[in-house]
Amino acid sequence: MKPVLKYLLPLAIFLVLVGFFAASLKHDPREVPSPLIDKPAPAFRLPVLNAPDKTFAPEDMRGRVWLLNVWASWCGACRDEHPVLMEMARSGIVMVGLDYKDDEAQASAFLSRSGNPYTIVVVDADGRVGMDYGVYGVPETYVIDRAGIIRYKQIGPITQKALREKILPLLQRL
Repeated sequence: MKPVLKYLLPLAIFLVLVGFFAASLKHDPREVPSPLIDKPAPAFRLPVLNAPDKTFAPEDMRGRVWLLNVWASWCGACRDEHPVLMEMARSGIVMVGLDYKDDEAQASAFLSRSGNPYTIVVVDADGRVGMDYGVYGVPETYVIDRAGIIRYKQIGPITQKALREKILPLLQRL
């Protein structure tokens, strides 16, 4: 009986580990729960890109449903996402761009070349606002309701599928 137990115990441990691994494969890494969901969007006041004498704060959007899209000109995934953002802007979705840890001249050049989908773009040069929002990579997008509450966080680029299945239905409900 003991020799059988000697082989079954490691096999049982291995099967439990395989089960945990298999379960983790079913989770989408872009769906990391954010502690900010259903909480007020962190307050900030940042300068507007190409207009440093003007500022923007989330409270300026009270009463409107809007998206905060964290991006940078140096971000390859942001370039991939950009056509979807342009389509969203053409359909009337209000987006604020948070230019994250970027060179302002390069950000301006990128938007001039590729088009500007944003209602306004603010500059988070040192990344402090990004940290307040829990950004750990760009792009990330937050859906913020009329009361200033974060209702959804998209990690990574917005794809047509994410737009169709998650963001647009949520925007229609809000």
